[in-house]
Amino acid sequence: MNPSAEPAGGWTRFTFFVSRVWAATFTPRTASLPAVGSDLAAIRAGQGAATVTWVGHSTLLVQLDGVNLLTDPQWSQRASPVSFAGPRRVSPPGLKLEDLPRIHAVVISHDHYDHLDEATVKRLVAAHRPRFIVPLGLKAWFADLGITEVDELDWWGAVTLKGLTFTCVPAQHFSGRTPWDRNRRLWSGWVVAGRDKRLYFAGDTGYFDGFKGIGARLGPFDLAAIPIGAYVPQVIMKASHTTPEEALRAFADVRGERFVPIHWGTFDLAEEPLEEPPQRLIAEARRLQLDLSRIWVLKHGETRRW
Repeated sequence: MNPSAEPAGGWTRFTFFVSRVWAATFTPRTASLPAVGSDLAAIRAGQGAATVTWVGHSTLLVQLDGVNLLTDPQWSQRASPVSFAGPRRVSPPGLKLEDLPRIHAVVISHDHYDHLDEATVKRLVAAHRPRFIVPLGLKAWFADLGITEVDELDWWGAVTLKGLTFTCVPAQHFSGRTPWDRNRRLWSGWVVAGRDKRLYFAGDTGYFDGFKGIGARLGPFDLAAIPIGAYVPQVIMKASHTTPEEALRAFADVRGERFVPIHWGTFDLAEEPLEEPPQRLIAEARRLQLDLSRIWVLKHGETRRW
């Protein structure tokens, strides 16, 4: 835990949660963000090239060494336990679930509704029967749904599937799907290592010194997917979410080569303008005099080779 980012008090968190649910349900904001049609033929062919496609929020389709994997899949209209309230999508998925290639593996960073969606999980199992790779405590959640193809790992634990090595790595966040199960399950990021390339998927996290440890132990990374949204108000968000500026610090810490921002432009979870996170990201990258060709602000549905 970053000592300068202690979590807000329980009452502060509760009142913010209630106000956000009310706003998302009854006065939802809208956004007009760019999207592109995915090259479905190339994605389905999977010709061996390493690719990444941003579906939206923290959901990426990653193709590496002939393996198709998803990160934190979320295809539902709301990030919520109910269909009639809670954060609604402001951008549709960049790729329809039914248009996916055969999915072999799914990594889950934690149990929040914008990262672990029961309806999406059931659809993926019915269509693809993938292997789910999850942090400690989530195997039982899947078992309750009758899903047993699950590997559960602690931080720094690893498993190999179809030639790829998946390593569970630390993050600074929290878990819980109800008011009564806070921090009963672990949260994490993931490193996926193939024959020649390495992916770092940060999941959902605040800025902490652990990024340097991840970079030292498992980096450098050809591609780093790091969250940039949901940072206002700071008193609530600093402990568990990175600002765009902090995300670039994390990118340097883990020794990434290419940066893909996630956790923005899809669900209205906080109070910053919906279009602001990538604008701040690019402004900070320019201030740092980074090569902007390394900062990939993907459109919904966009695929790039890495």
